[in-house]
Amino acid sequence: MRVAAFVACLFVLPLFARADDKPVVVKLNKLKATAPSDWVSEKPKFTLRSYQFKVPGADGRDAELAIYPESHPNPEKSHPRWKAMFIPPEGKTIDDISKVTKEEIPGAKLTILDVTGTWKYKEAPQDPKSKEMFLDNYRVVWVIVEEMDEATHIRFAGPKVTVDKHYAAFEKFLKSMK
Repeated sequence: MRVAAFVACLFVLPLFARADDKPVVVKLNKLKATAPSDWVSEKPKFTLRSYQFKVPGADGRDAELAIYPESHPNPEKSHPRWKAMFIPPEGKTIDDISKVTKEEIPGAKLTILDVTGTWKYKEAPQDPKSKEMFLDNYRVVWVIVEEMDEATHIRFAGPKVTVDKHYAAFEKFLKSMK
């Protein structure tokens, strides 16, 4: 009986844990937090990103979390540009489909812009040659993390259903920064 249990463990344990799966600690200036275990760390696509994660979707439509260090701390400059990336449904305004909240964590202020609708997505927004795509029913959450004289932008973007599913873990990640 003991041999059978041992053999069963050899086949079952790899499904639950792998030795090379280490938590990713995200560092922003003086703050840090551990990323949720189901976020898949990826090599950042662009040099402006310090971290990038794939957040798994239920139907294979994943979300992405990207972190941009050394960013502008002023929401009045960033929010209009980010809101302009969305098309509100007929009869609604951009303010109807977006929400701004502010929070404080030890050592930083968070300004959160949350928008759901049709995203006019460009992989390289500043590149005029970058093709614009219209992504329906997307949710993008931008966070400006202000620490003293430094700011970091965090963008959590993907199909609304995927972002909704992982939003509680995202909030927990933000609030765990110390």
